Amino acid sequence: MPEQAIAQGTVAKGYEAVREVFEATLAEERSGHAAQLAAYVDGQQVVDLWGGPEIGADSLTGVFSSTKGAAHLVVAMLVQDGTLDLDEKVSHYWPEFAAHGKGGVTLRELLAHRAGVPGVDGGLTLEELADDRVIAERLAAQRPHWRPGTAFGYHGLSIGALTGEVVRRVTGLTMQEVYETRVRAPHGIDFYMGLPEDQEHRVLDIQPMDPTPEQKQQLLEGAGGPESLVGVTFNLNHPVPTVLEALPNHRVIREKGPASVGGMASARGLAKLYAAAISGVDGKEPLLTPDTAADFAQIHSVGYDLVGRFHSAIGLGFAAVSDKFPFLGARSFGHSGAAGSMAFADPSRGLAFGYNRRRYAFPGGAAPETARLAQVVHACAAGR
Repeated sequence: MPEQAIAQGTVAKGYEAVREVFEATLAEERSGHAAQLAAYVDGQQVVDLWGGPEIGADSLTGVFSSTKGAAHLVVAMLVQDGTLDLDEKVSHYWPEFAAHGKGGVTLRELLAHRAGVPGVDGGLTLEELADDRVIAERLAAQRPHWRPGTAFGYHGLSIGALTGEVVRRVTGLTMQEVYETRVRAPHGIDFYMGLPEDQEHRVLDIQPMDPTPEQKQQLLEGAGGPESLVGVTFNLNHPVPTVLEALPNHRVIREKGPASVGGMASARGLAKLYAAAISGVDGKEPLLTPDTAADFAQIHSVGYDLVGRFHSAIGLGFAAVSDKFPFLGARSFGHSGAAGSMAFADPSRGLAFGYNRRRYAFPGGAAPETARLAQVVHACAAGR
């Protein structure tokens, strides 16, 4: 086994198999691969591993849409507090959103990616993509791409700006500010939505995908045009189209931390976020009650995703991860990120999982090795 494929870090007794599988995934990847893996059970860390060139235990990388999990934990807490009502119309909180037939969209429908505004006509500059308030203002005036509530499609670069504007209207604070003061700072979570400059030295840039010739062909065959629904969703309709895999490598994205895609984290931070949500960490109470966690994990959109053009299952702001990983409990919830990160909670096992990798995985989204890693961690947590 090459030196770079040897995992560093620790596992608790009974989790030795996790190290073996993690090392196997490192060895199987092409040269230069680096990754981190962490897990908690009942609020206690049981896995803390990393391996590959340059990466350390506390290295931070862009986690893309895993950021949506952090953002929608904030929304869940505000619903739990009674500050937000899932069945209230978005326009009650944000009147401008009612334009072009969106007045009947509820917060529940918005969180379930059913509002029909996954992107902006004409696209956005990099600086605009970094600013959730700018995105929200443009989307409020946007005509929906499907009749709201009749279908769903992944709002890849927009959902955090939309739900973040609702949060701002009711609290007077941005999503990022509420997350920092109520979640990240008090729980010591190594997952930032808006990275301070003094943490920049920990950042590893995302490396571009390294597809085989066959994989390149698959990507070309599946690509959407700039004015297609996927093109609008991922800002390919702007004169300077977004290069998604490079997005968190820009300081403006890291600094402002857009709530859809701008988070910077280690695997420790990804796992600890969900441990804090369902179990509590460091002697603190869980952030969510079991009822709130179950409400947000409940599937609200399932079937054909109009943007992704594939089967998908979505809860409220979170992915229904047991649809992808059927060995998990049915009330599991979490989110993956485009480069290959994955984080989730399985309340039935008290399990919180975080995986992070530096090289953008083919074909984007949860990396292929994640299922093996999640399954062995889950099996160890179940004592099997």
